[in-house]
Amino acid sequence: MASVAQQDVNPSMSSVTRLSLPVEGMTCASCVGRVERALKEVTGVQMASVNLATERADITFTGLADPQAAVHAIESAGYTVREETTELVIEDMTCASCVGRVEKALAKVPGVLEATVNLATERARVRHLAGGLSTADLEAAVEQAGYKSRRLSAETPTAGDQDAERRESEARALRRDLLVASTLTLPVFILEMGSHLIPAMHHWVMGFLGQQSSWYIQFALATLVLFGPGLRFFQKGVPALLRGAPDMNSLVSLGTVAAYGYSVVATFTPKVLPQGTANVYFEAAVVIVTLILLGRTLEARAKGRTSQAIKRLVGLQARTARVERNGEAIEIALDQVATGDVVLVRPGEKIPVDGEVVEGTSYVDESMITGEPVPVSKGAGAEVVGGTINKTGAFSFRVTKVGANTMLAQIIRLVEEAQGSKLPIQALVDKVTMWFVPAVMAAAALTFLVWLIFGPDPALTFALVNAVAVLIIACPCAMGLATPTSIMVGTGRAAEFGILFRKGEALQSLRDVSVVALDKTGTLTKGRPELTDLVPAEGFEYNEVLALVAAVETRSEHPIAEAIVAAAKQRDITLAPVDGFDATPGFGVSAKVAGRTVAVGADRFMTQLGLDVSSFLPTAKRLGEQGKSPLYAAIDGRLAAVIAVADPIKETTPAAIKALHALGLKVAMITGDNAATAAAIAKQLGIDEVAAEVLPDGKVAALKKFRINGARVAFVGDGINDAPALAEADVGLAIGTGTDVAIEAADVVLMSGDLRGVPNAIAISQATIRNIKQNLFWAFAYNAVLIPVAAGALYPVNGTLLSPIFAAAAMAFSSVFVLGNALRLKQFRAPMTVETRTETPISSTTSNKPRLVNSR
Repeated sequence: MASVAQQDVNPSMSSVTRLSLPVEGMTCASCVGRVERALKEVTGVQMASVNLATERADITFTGLADPQAAVHAIESAGYTVREETTELVIEDMTCASCVGRVEKALAKVPGVLEATVNLATERARVRHLAGGLSTADLEAAVEQAGYKSRRLSAETPTAGDQDAERRESEARALRRDLLVASTLTLPVFILEMGSHLIPAMHHWVMGFLGQQSSWYIQFALATLVLFGPGLRFFQKGVPALLRGAPDMNSLVSLGTVAAYGYSVVATFTPKVLPQGTANVYFEAAVVIVTLILLGRTLEARAKGRTSQAIKRLVGLQARTARVERNGEAIEIALDQVATGDVVLVRPGEKIPVDGEVVEGTSYVDESMITGEPVPVSKGAGAEVVGGTINKTGAFSFRVTKVGANTMLAQIIRLVEEAQGSKLPIQALVDKVTMWFVPAVMAAAALTFLVWLIFGPDPALTFALVNAVAVLIIACPCAMGLATPTSIMVGTGRAAEFGILFRKGEALQSLRDVSVVALDKTGTLTKGRPELTDLVPAEGFEYNEVLALVAAVETRSEHPIAEAIVAAAKQRDITLAPVDGFDATPGFGVSAKVAGRTVAVGADRFMTQLGLDVSSFLPTAKRLGEQGKSPLYAAIDGRLAAVIAVADPIKETTPAAIKALHALGLKVAMITGDNAATAAAIAKQLGIDEVAAEVLPDGKVAALKKFRINGARVAFVGDGINDAPALAEADVGLAIGTGTDVAIEAADVVLMSGDLRGVPNAIAISQATIRNIKQNLFWAFAYNAVLIPVAAGALYPVNGTLLSPIFAAAAMAFSSVFVLGNALRLKQFRAPMTVETRTETPISSTTSNKPRLVNSR
């Protein structure tokens, strides 16, 4: 990652600019020389001086500094320059063209490497050289582009609340303006359109008011609408127009002013107009304003619903905590809780922060974190997560994480980052929308001229009405909202299922994978050995054998021994004292337990003891077909049981693999097991391809083999040794119960640790991209079809013209349609229900569940 810059630009517009970059990785004088030589080769660099002690490069440019070129030169020389990311809340954006202008303004700030702006979340993420600029520089650039901004601080717990309050304030203002505009517009619409549509109304207006008085009333009411509720369009649209960067507000301003201005002339100085063209369009101007306010009100309401997932997550945070201080339990604000505090939790309360249970037991509902609906048992030593809900018992826990370090805060951050990201599919939209508004204005001007020159009488009236219709019907709002709203709803819905997209682009790339490669241990399996089978011989009881064998194994440190002892404890079996323990490497162990001779080991150990294992051959064969290696137990010189200890496959794994196949995907397994065992497991689970006997550092090479004919591969893993493979895969999915290193390397995190989250993640990816494509099709098709119609393209065919009023209604509907379609993702149903895994008790009979061997 890159390091940092500090730039000093001479305010007197001197041709010399200085740039200071801290360089990391230099160790000696030769490093200094390499960096200086690399910098002096950059175009425009007049002088470069590098100081090893301060680890800083001071660069003088002739003309404007080029930080990106300087950073590239330093990194090409083998050193690094640190980068930072700043997030800003951007206010007053209304359409896709606004997004492009803000991005362009931010990108021009010296030291900025990349800037992405999201219309739906109203946020900008700026990647820049660390220390090379201040937030004030970025805010000034945004302000110069005509918008307002403020820094978003992840450390500020009230940032989300402030954002919600601002949006609610804007929504209230819109509702107020809509009410005022509607009240004033209705009489104008009735006076003008009523006279055209209802003969009796026409006679009443002409007889009681007179045409001129009617026009005066309409003028007064229209003026109140345009320069009252409609003033917002002029306040934003006119400055944007004067800057040469017109936006949606500019189109509305031009359209309404054209209709209003023409009507004012017709009302007060009709003689300056050609004969027969003195008509008023006050109703068009006010209805346009009212309908667009209606559209924006509905849009604001729908936007609020798109971020409900984040609101629910934020709402999970407790406001206070009951903490032990000086031997007493006191209730304090959440921001006063410190690491190491002991927090008391009563039944039904929210757990305020992350910690470790020190006393008491209970069941905790973790569904909003993991997506699993069944409460999880918690006792001493168990970890608890802030925001989850205590169900039954009371307990106390020691705080381990607070503030922005808690799991809930990190989840909120991940979801926000995914929602604010841009997918590759957005690139085309960005290119189109930068030119869209100027193109619409040009189309409106051309429409006006064509109708004025070639149109029927009154040509001026036709030219005005059709030009206004073109200005009003164009909808860059729909284009700008098409992608980000779907991303917001899709990633939010995914979070509710315990699926976190750490990188937004994974939302698009995941739908394109054709092979899902799975790590075995901890992903397909539980990651710990368990006693899976114990079949006693005739004359022996299950618990009797288990008690004696487990007693012997207490003297062994082998993982198999630990699994057998754990199985005995699970059944509350009391273990007798052991005498004369003896271990024979490669064979087995033996000892005296309560006066009885017990031996446990492989078939060769039984043969050495003079025992025949042929009676267990059918059982041993079955265990071998399941990828297990059988062990035998002998008691008092008699063969007592056949035993299998293995790393068992998770109960949910077969269903998950079946679901992946149902999605048309190939499933591959990467394991360090021998080929025979791996083949047995693959056959049992229906896995298509296997890479066996793979060392930890060979997983990347194994992934490359799966990329036959350009296949895109997703990899699912959970361990530290999975991190390189997670990074190498086209999409890396980390099991949330795994290590932090694995999670950091992944693109998607499955919080529940349940493999069924993989098909769910792929399904929601497919649904979201499908939804985005529907939105983009509508946004582009709407404009491509209706702009020509508004220009009068159908008039020569069937005499159809589009009224500016209907154009305004269509424009408002377009944005609401896109938002409404995105909100359908809230109804997404995961193909697999993720539930809490339950531990299956050891059975004394043959088990048909797939298991993996972890034999001696």
